[in-house]
Amino acid sequence: MRSLQATLNNSKIGELLVLKGVITSSELRHALDEHKSKNIPLGQVLVQHQLLSKGELFLLLLRQRALRFLAGTILFFLTLGVFSKRAEADIMDVPAKVQLASTASFGSLSTYPALFGSNEKRSDNLSAFTKWSDMFVRFDKALKDSSSKQVISKMKHDLEAFKDLPLTEMAEGVNTLMNKQRYIVDSKNWGKSDYWATPIEFLTNGGDCEDFAIAKYVALRALGVEEARLRIAIVHDKLKNIPHAILVVYTSEGALILDNQNKEVLNSDALRTRYRPIFSINREYWWLHTAPESTLIASAK
Repeated sequence: MRSLQATLNNSKIGELLVLKGVITSSELRHALDEHKSKNIPLGQVLVQHQLLSKGELFLLLLRQRALRFLAGTILFFLTLGVFSKRAEADIMDVPAKVQLASTASFGSLSTYPALFGSNEKRSDNLSAFTKWSDMFVRFDKALKDSSSKQVISKMKHDLEAFKDLPLTEMAEGVNTLMNKQRYIVDSKNWGKSDYWATPIEFLTNGGDCEDFAIAKYVALRALGVEEARLRIAIVHDKLKNIPHAILVVYTSEGALILDNQNKEVLNSDALRTRYRPIFSINREYWWLHTAPESTLIASAK
């Protein structure tokens, strides 16, 4: 988080140019003086003095906009409380407690493609994601409650139909099963702006996008899918201009997207133009996603 904050703090055009070695600190100071005295944009001053081409300026403006979007997105999740307080870095493996007896084996993956073509930065420090970790604590507690046994028993009975299937077919079955649940926003369901429900709460009361994704994650873990193949991903839905949550399942055929907005399970490539990934997470790691440099360069041409 510190390195990310440093990047965001250095997102002004002049500072980016100095950091990249395009101009010197002295040239920046002179350009800033002219910018202030003549009240003209800094970029225009740099172009007039041939310190920067119009194409280079456009590329830098694109990068600056991308960094500001990232900062705004993280601020949005800070407001919701995703990064609200410290929590234990290690998250207990509660899904293993509801695992079905299975002989399923999916082999190992040598590579995990970057989600939607983004740049990914991985961290094993999950302490800030308290919505995620608190859900597991409540889930573990609920499993010990006699009133929850019927819900879990029915879930496991429904999942039996997908046991030992190939992973893609298993994912399709789980997506269809969980998408039958009622969609309801957290403010109406829980009286809160953002609440990450346990699968028991979701199967009892319905939920919103992240609750669908969490339930699918737990269902696939119950069917024997290993942690490394699964991630909850928070994305920006460019079509609806809203934040959204999906489940990503990594297979030998690529990353599959389990989505309450889609009846079908789609390969991530089919949704690359719709979803911009912000961060993704499982019990072991979280990943920060940013736009690749090549995307900004292509946009500047």
